[in-house]
Amino acid sequence: MQTAPFWGDLQDEAGLTIETRYLDRLYPDFNIDVAAEQAALVSADVIVWQFPFYWYALPALMKKWVDDVLVFGFAHGVGGDKLQGKKMVLSFTTGAGAELYNHGQAMNFTVEEFLPPLRQTASLCSMELQQPIYSNGMSFIPGVSSDEHKAEVEARAHNHADRLMALIRTL
Repeated sequence: MQTAPFWGDLQDEAGLTIETRYLDRLYPDFNIDVAAEQAALVSADVIVWQFPFYWYALPALMKKWVDDVLVFGFAHGVGGDKLQGKKMVLSFTTGAGAELYNHGQAMNFTVEEFLPPLRQTASLCSMELQQPIYSNGMSFIPGVSSDEHKAEVEARAHNHADRLMALIRTL
């Protein structure tokens, strides 16, 4: 079994260099290396936040990353222009199906209605927020979900990745 690196550079067929940072592997103790994360952001042209939509927001470690890394004087406020003009993409998945993200349904709001705090984060940091890429119904439970369901989720995951890469290539 191949183990993914904590971070690393990949180059796609179009020559784009993509650095992936796995926060859960880099910081299992939630002790974020702020200088390293800020340096990675400064060197990026496009910033993608890839995450599971967790209780209608960012997962805990990613929220801590935002709190620790996107600070006054770096990402916003006086002298906080390090991310200005960078393209930002929200790329996320939901466990619930799309039909449940509607008024009167289980989630009671559309996905887009949950996004204002993330949109404002990009705005405060003077980043150019792109249309989000998200996929619904990405829940799979081994031993409970069928193999057919697993194949459907995997197909949606591949479609999600294709849409994300297509957007990145336009930026």
